[in-house]
Amino acid sequence: MNNDQIAKTLEQLADLLEFTGSNPFRLRAYRNGAWVIRDLPQAVESLIESESDLTTLDGIGKGVAEKCHELVRSGKLSQMDEILETVPKTVLDLLNVPGLGPKKAATLYNELHIENLDMLKAACEANQVQTLPKFGAKTEQAILEGIAIAAASNERILWASADKLVARLREHMDGCPAITRLEFAGSYRRGKETVGDLDLLVDSRDASAVMEHFGNFDEISSVIAAGETKMSVRLENEFQVDLRVVPAESFGAALQYFTGSKDHNVQVRGRAKRIGLRINEWGVFKTDVDGQPIEDANQQPSIAGKTEEEVYQVLGLPWFEPELREARKEFELAESQSLPDLITREDMQGDLHMHTVATDGKNTIEEMVAGARERRLKYIAITDHSKRVTMANGLNSERLLAQWKAIDDFNTATDDDFLVLKGIECDILENGEMDLPDDVLAQADWVVASLHYGQKQPRDQITNRILGAIANPYVSMIAHPTGRLINKRKPYDVDMDAVFQAAAEHGKLLELNSNPRRLDLHDAHLIAAKKHGIPIVINTDAHKVAGLDDIRFGIKQARRGYLTAVDVANARSWKELKSLIGR
Repeated sequence: MNNDQIAKTLEQLADLLEFTGSNPFRLRAYRNGAWVIRDLPQAVESLIESESDLTTLDGIGKGVAEKCHELVRSGKLSQMDEILETVPKTVLDLLNVPGLGPKKAATLYNELHIENLDMLKAACEANQVQTLPKFGAKTEQAILEGIAIAAASNERILWASADKLVARLREHMDGCPAITRLEFAGSYRRGKETVGDLDLLVDSRDASAVMEHFGNFDEISSVIAAGETKMSVRLENEFQVDLRVVPAESFGAALQYFTGSKDHNVQVRGRAKRIGLRINEWGVFKTDVDGQPIEDANQQPSIAGKTEEEVYQVLGLPWFEPELREARKEFELAESQSLPDLITREDMQGDLHMHTVATDGKNTIEEMVAGARERRLKYIAITDHSKRVTMANGLNSERLLAQWKAIDDFNTATDDDFLVLKGIECDILENGEMDLPDDVLAQADWVVASLHYGQKQPRDQITNRILGAIANPYVSMIAHPTGRLINKRKPYDVDMDAVFQAAAEHGKLLELNSNPRRLDLHDAHLIAAKKHGIPIVINTDAHKVAGLDDIRFGIKQARRGYLTAVDVANARSWKELKSLIGR
């Protein structure tokens, strides 16, 4: 089993144990262990094979280590099997409903015998849930609204999770000598924040060898369909992967076709039809005046199809970056020869949102600096939480000023040009005030304003809190502006048009948070922010050194939002960036 599978199993075990009222300390150990395992650079399976002691890893105790050994040895946990003899596994789907934790899910199961999302929806629509203690009509309505999010989490996985799966599939398929070229298409290639399945295209003259090798991938739980050149499988996590083996002369056409999007391809085919051509996954073909093939489709030669570039070229179009293929305005921009030169990771010069051991981070300032240097950044901002975030040991004014003094001392002692900025992630309180006084914020290089509490307030109240922070003369940027967690929590109700207008008026920046569970702002908001001329800051919100690598998820999202290096504030030097901020 790979690390993701082990971590997910431990989390499910913890959920089931909490559901059945088990010891909370044991639950915490399993969840903490899952967190550690998911981020390990080494494979747990390899560590066990080399007889390494897992308990030497910070956060892995004896119980978690034993469970890891059992999973690697047998692929399952006997304790989980015992629980599932009395509780249906579908109750885990209930836990994906925002705000519905294991205790409330257990109440629904024990009192109303609700076992799955369909039963939960029916109970809410019949007003049965609100009759339970500690639920009520508002809770029932919130559950009903959250069922769609829970259902989506069963059907689509985060792009980052799909990317890990892609890496494992690539590694497996690299062992097949019959493969000449391999590409993943679909929504994964377009960089959508969630992915419903994977399309795998392979160029090979020996389809049977490719199919046999693919079928030996150890995460396959069942084969849905298999033919001479196509195979669809379901993995252990219920995710579907479709393999197609195509000839070299059609590979570009197939890659273009299966990358999509559907709406993009409709426009491509429409353009082809207008100039007497027909396009499909096998290539580009000439047609007569009625749009019919000139000769038998099985014999007619393709005039293009080996590469995507030549498919687009015969239509008089440039090659489109996959992230742009959503039929929004890419064809209009192509006609005017103004397709954007999209942002890349190499463009990034700084990261302006991260945490240290002073609050809820895992590494020191010095360690975060070392990690940023390794990633060739030129500056970072240390932005630990303010005091309102008590669960993260948020900083009061005294502790914050002491941290800033340490940062000043660090910069003075540093020989090179790398710069550490004195920052803070300051909460916007429920009453609209900032969590720290202005005379403290005035001493910062960089102030991130964020909203963590009171997220269910009415639209006007939420919006006014954010607008007040934008108007504060010492605030630099609004972090994760909508507060959403993909497949977990809806964005709070905020008037984003008013936020865009205020940010443009006051010269404040907006964040694209690269955490793969956030990706906040989403692509449509990024396009709108660009229209308003608001520079975007792509940050990691890293809580440990490894989290600095999350920048690539933000870059992928930024590309879907048409952002170039000019549109991204921290693709500039700190000196240039400072001039953008209305502080």
